[in-house]
Amino acid sequence: MFDLEEVFPEAGAALLPRRQAGSPQGLGITLVTDYTLSTRGWMPSAALVELFGEFGVTSAAARMTISRLAGRGVLEGRREGRNSAYRLTDSAAANLAQGGQEIAAFGADPRPWDGQWTMVVFSVPHDEAPQRRAVREHLRWHGYAPFYDGVWVSPHPLTAGERAALVEVAFGEMSVFRAQHLDLETDASRNPVDAWDAAGIAQEYTAFLGAWSGVVDRIAAGGIHGAAAVRARTEVMDVYRRFPVLDPLLPTELLPPDWPRARAREVFAAVYDGLAEPAQEHVRGIVARTAGGPHPQIRAHTVAEMGAGLGLTGGATAATGATRS
Repeated sequence: MFDLEEVFPEAGAALLPRRQAGSPQGLGITLVTDYTLSTRGWMPSAALVELFGEFGVTSAAARMTISRLAGRGVLEGRREGRNSAYRLTDSAAANLAQGGQEIAAFGADPRPWDGQWTMVVFSVPHDEAPQRRAVREHLRWHGYAPFYDGVWVSPHPLTAGERAALVEVAFGEMSVFRAQHLDLETDASRNPVDAWDAAGIAQEYTAFLGAWSGVVDRIAAGGIHGAAAVRARTEVMDVYRRFPVLDPLLPTELLPPDWPRARAREVFAAVYDGLAEPAQEHVRGIVARTAGGPHPQIRAHTVAEMGAGLGLTGGATAATGATRS
């Protein structure tokens, strides 16, 4: 059966509204992305270090993290007088924009289902464990689940891009089928949907809703601002972005009528968008103080804007100096 811990260890604990388990590099990428991707703006290093500090990261650790991200090609730097500033590299911005589109689109419109399953059947020699593991990991991250040993299933068709990616990891013998399940009407008959732990996935959604639904009410009452707004906005993104990995978007026909995916998406958007303005103003305030003046290119984006492909046309946006009114 599909095991949540194989995809995301300690999944339940990670859905609590806190970020202790997150890495400093992941935090840095999220902070820079959330407030500069739409404009391709520059974040002063001193401001980024101060933002790190609001998450409990020391100045020394923050500067080391920034240096490592630059060394990995995620950030590029420049001098601004006596100070330095960083922004996402073109390749990082493009990748993060694409990832943002996928997060924003996740669960937005249920896909129509033709009642057929894609089956990937493979046989890898037992002495080729690394290759077998590579195939399994590839299928797992593309929404497949193990139905039987060497038989993985997905309700979604294999696209041309996915087919090409599968070819890259194919090893041993492999066959792919698109077929309809026939129920034998016996206790021995197993439905392909049973390859997933639907109850476990629902539990993760329930934990998310329990942790974040109350935050929506606090936002409506104007009760979250300043550093708290940045922290909550960062944390809800950090938590929600795991659902496209945990939930393979099984067809609604196969799920209980009260499946919580849509409600979780609503809560995520309400928190992320509802805190965009106060979080943006807090980050702008830090930047203005550390850089000696306003930085209008510090701009928070919404889920809808993220879905439109932030960063893919970032150069044009930056040239216009667009800001949130």
